[in-house]
Amino acid sequence: MTHSSTSEPWKKPALLAASVGALGVVFGDIGTSPLYTFKTVLDLTGGHAAPTILGVISLLVWTLVIVTTVKYAGFAMRIDNDGEGGILALMALLGVKRHQRPLIVATGLFGAALIYGDGAITPAISVLSALEGLNIVAPSLQHYVLPLTVVILLALFALQPMGTAKIGRAFGPIMALWFLTMATLGLWGITQHPAILWALNPYYGIHYLVNGGGSGFLVLGGVFLCVTGAEALYADMGHFGAGPIKLAWSTLVFPSLVLNYAGQGAIVLAGAPTEGNIFYRLCPPWLTLPLIILSTVATIIASQSIITGAFSMTRQAIQLGWMPRLKIRQTSQEGYGQIYVGGVNWVLMLVTIGLALGFGKSDNLAGAYGIAVSATMLMTTGLLFIAMREIWQWNLAISGAIAGLFFVVDASFFASNMMKLFDGGYVPLILAAMVYTIMYVWHKGITAVALRLGENPVPIDSFFADLAEARISRVPGTAVFLTRAKANTPPVMQWYVRHSHALHERVLAVTLDVASTPYIAAKDRLSMAEMAPNFWVITARYGFMQKPDLPALMSLIATRGCPIETHELTYFIGMEKIVPRDDGRGLPRWIEGLFNVLLRNSARVTDYLHVPPDQVVDIGRQVSI
Repeated sequence: MTHSSTSEPWKKPALLAASVGALGVVFGDIGTSPLYTFKTVLDLTGGHAAPTILGVISLLVWTLVIVTTVKYAGFAMRIDNDGEGGILALMALLGVKRHQRPLIVATGLFGAALIYGDGAITPAISVLSALEGLNIVAPSLQHYVLPLTVVILLALFALQPMGTAKIGRAFGPIMALWFLTMATLGLWGITQHPAILWALNPYYGIHYLVNGGGSGFLVLGGVFLCVTGAEALYADMGHFGAGPIKLAWSTLVFPSLVLNYAGQGAIVLAGAPTEGNIFYRLCPPWLTLPLIILSTVATIIASQSIITGAFSMTRQAIQLGWMPRLKIRQTSQEGYGQIYVGGVNWVLMLVTIGLALGFGKSDNLAGAYGIAVSATMLMTTGLLFIAMREIWQWNLAISGAIAGLFFVVDASFFASNMMKLFDGGYVPLILAAMVYTIMYVWHKGITAVALRLGENPVPIDSFFADLAEARISRVPGTAVFLTRAKANTPPVMQWYVRHSHALHERVLAVTLDVASTPYIAAKDRLSMAEMAPNFWVITARYGFMQKPDLPALMSLIATRGCPIETHELTYFIGMEKIVPRDDGRGLPRWIEGLFNVLLRNSARVTDYLHVPPDQVVDIGRQVSI
């Protein structure tokens, strides 16, 4: 489904302001890639002859055109899930078109898992590459680059619990300054050797690949670094709308990147030294230190955007039932995306600093970087093909031709990056495999628990008939039972009555459903029915970008005709203890064991749903899966 709101921002006066805001969130990663991409590619080419430089710059420019401008801005951003984009939103959208689509789910989940690897590598390589400019200012400072990088990364992650709302207002203008600076430096470089503009002709890139042999294929892995961060155009679409992102890309970001890469190529053709960071060779010596400071700030902003994206994707995965509950804290009322997930933050910090210390230089990290992003893009292409067929109803020939072009490009980059598997490329794959395993085990576990608790259902009429026959006492007050059973008696309520021999006068059986769309309007939130005297069955629906709040839900229910006093509610929460089944029909022991660990260490349901602790009764139950 497409959503009309994605085109509306073009008509709004706030378009320019939204585009500036997008600069600080969407384009930080791709915007700082000139710091390390061209020098990485030159190391792979092994030569600085004019045909080589022209071929490399041509490949960089046309990779930006095909992958970012055509694939993401031109096609992917036209497919949204109620305004939201990204591989998880696309997976959720396609996953509801038909039932039982395990391949689509697996593709989307592993693509999302790879993004966590990207999130760990981006801060390390970006900050390292920015600070390596100190080697040009004063070679004696070389030994301070790595310690300074670690200090900056520590500070970056340590500040996350405070939120970034106030600092974030400055992100857009700073990144606008960064792109204008890159464009200016690039223009100055082009004046040193204007013949570099011939590289805008795709012939030079194709000629280099055809005649470069094995080295030409390997160079693709370095060239691909110019589009790391392109996935953010799609993933962050829900924050700004497609219009502002496309405007910022076409009018400032893309021209600045092209000019800067061309400028770097031009000064190499003009005879500039190629040792160290070529990006800083574009700058007059007396401006190098201010540029290093601006570069470092830009890489911090890029890193902040990646970390915020990881928080947002974690919330989506939790809501969709693919990750354990984690404590999520809203750090600002100014935007729903301003959240903090402590567990993700500290794990990312340890991995990022470990990568910086382990690899030491941005050149060494480049090998680890491309695999995660190219694999994610390859999986996005597969989902885009399905979307073209099922959502746009395009015929097989057109869908296959367009998606086939993207597939050839993405597969070429992925294959080239895989040549660096043993030079650090294994790192994001290991990280992704770990995240994917957690997602898979958690989903299998909660599904198994739901099936076990749903065995031998008791109809509501039968339950209340038995209640009257057994003369079970009805005590004053209102009980709220969270349950997955919509049509039958909640298992946790059966357990409570069986052991306490009492039940409250009024009972609410509440089911929280997460839709495959990002947002559910408040007016569409509730479905209520009084299935027996003073027994209400309530279903509350949330989008996967929304976090349920149980007390707020109870206040909403009270306004819809349910006679409850919110301050007198008692919430009954089932606390499952997982034990293995002894009939041989349960989950494999390793899945059952790992799920048990995840369940014990996940956030309490009451904390996750903001339930007041003094109104909660925990009911422990053993569940064999």
